[in-house]
Parts: sequence; C-alpha cells; structure tokens
Amino acid sequence: MIQANRLSDPTVRAFVTAVNAGDQQAFQALLAPGATMSDDGSDRDIADWSEREIFSSGGRMDVESEADGGRSLIVDYRNDTWGAMRTAWRFEVTGDGRVSRFETGQA
Repeated sequence: MIQANRLSDPTVRAFVTAVNAGDQQAFQALLAPGATMSDDGSDRDIADWSEREIFSSGGRMDVESEADGGRSLIVDYRNDTWGAMRTAWRFEVTGDGRVSRFETGQA
C-alpha cells in the first residue's frame, strides 16, 4: 500500500486524504466548477454520489499502486454499504490543481 501522503500528484493526494478523513468540505474544495465523474462507466452527480458512496457510508481508499504521474490509481476501496472492492480511479486535474473529472470503477 502507498500512504496517501506519498502519492505523487498533490491534487490526487489531497483527494485521497479528504476521502479518508471523511472531510466533505475539503473534498468539495478540490473540485473545479462544473466537475464531472463516472462510476463503472456511467456519469453520476458528484454531490449525490459522494454523499452516498463516501461520506455517509464511511468510504476509505487504500492505494495499491499509481501510474500516469499519480493520476491513475488502483485502490482497495471500502465503505459500509458495499464492503471492500478493488477499484481503478483516474483523475483529470486543472492547471490550478483542482479535479475537473474523476472516473472510478471495478479494477
């Protein structure tokens, strides 16, 4: 496992840290205006999805590996709803260091 504070990309590092801390305010601050996301190939509303899949269900990311300069992760993701699952995450980051899109799904 890679500790969150050792992830290569600072924006992705902050994203993982916010998720693992259950810090919804920090998570939202990382999102660029109009940010989008998908889960298993289907676009989702970030606010609804993150509340359900992360914050109200105790979501946690344990990073197994990273690629693409730290913007692609393989993660052991778990929450109280679904339990543990191996997932892939890919991030698009703006020039000012905010997430404009992330995609997740089964790895």
